[in-house]
Amino acid sequence: MPNQFLYRFGPVEYDLSSRTHLVGILNVTPDSFSDGGRFFDKSRAIEHALRMIEEGADIIDIGGESTRPGSDSISVDEELRRVIPVIEALSAKVNIPLSIDTCKSGVARKALEAGASIVNDVSGLTSDPEMPAVAAQYDATVVVMHMKGTPKTMQVDPVYDDVVNEIKQFLLQQARVAEAQGVEQIILDPGIGFGKRLEHNLEIFRRFRELTGLGYPMMIGPSRKSFIGIILDLPVDSRFEGTAAAVAVSILNGANLIRVHEVQAMKRVAQVVDAIKRGASVRAPV
Repeated sequence: MPNQFLYRFGPVEYDLSSRTHLVGILNVTPDSFSDGGRFFDKSRAIEHALRMIEEGADIIDIGGESTRPGSDSISVDEELRRVIPVIEALSAKVNIPLSIDTCKSGVARKALEAGASIVNDVSGLTSDPEMPAVAAQYDATVVVMHMKGTPKTMQVDPVYDDVVNEIKQFLLQQARVAEAQGVEQIILDPGIGFGKRLEHNLEIFRRFRELTGLGYPMMIGPSRKSFIGIILDLPVDSRFEGTAAAVAVSILNGANLIRVHEVQAMKRVAQVVDAIKRGASVRAPV
C-alpha cells in the first residue's frame, strides 16, 4: 500500500508520517504579532532563515502580510516587494522546501516561480478563487487552514456550535475544492488563534485526534499564540514554555508538522516526544 503521507516538494521528498517536521516561521513584515519588524530587512530575513535551517527546520514559511488580529490587508505589489527577493535568494542557497504564506494567487504565482513549492493559505482557499488553479499549475502543495472571518474581524466575538466539527467540515470541503482543480498534495491546519476564543483553542487540542483522522497530514501553529498568554498571563516574548507544552501535546495527538518560531528548542521537544510516542529516538531526516 503506498504511503499517502510521502510528499514531494520539488526535488525534496519527506515522509510526513515518519517523524515530526518543523516549519520555521519567517515574517518579512513590519507588524506581525510576534516578531514584526525584526526580519523586515532582506538580509536579516535571509540570515534568520539560514539560522533556522541550521537549527533543524524542514521547511521555511515566508509571509509578507501580517495576519495578526485586527490587521489590514496590503496590496499584491507590496506583498511581492517584501517576499520575492527573499524567496529568490533562499532558493539559490538552500535545498529544503520554501513555503509562501499568502491568500493572494498573484503572490503565490510569483513565489512559486521564484522557488517556493508550498502555498500556505490562511483563508483556506476562500479569499482568492484562483488560488487552487495556480497551485495546481506549479505542482505546489497547498496548506488549507481554517479561519473564521478575516484577520481584521476574526477575533470579534467568534461563536461555534461545535468548533471541531465545523473545522472538520470546512477543511474537508476545501480540500475537495483543491483536489477538483488538480492539487495533489494537501496539508490541513485547524488555525489555532484564527477566529477562536481560548475555549475553542483548548478544545481543538483536546480533540485533535478527530482532525488527524481526516486522511491528510496535519499542521498546527501554536507558537507564542495568545491562548498561551491568557493561560499564563504573559506577553508574547515570554511564552516559550507554553509553546513547548502545546507542541508536545500536538505531537502526541498526531500532528505531522509544527509551525514554530524557536526552531532549535522545538526540534528538541519534537525529538523527545517522537521518541516517547514511537518507542525509539528519531533523529535522522527522512
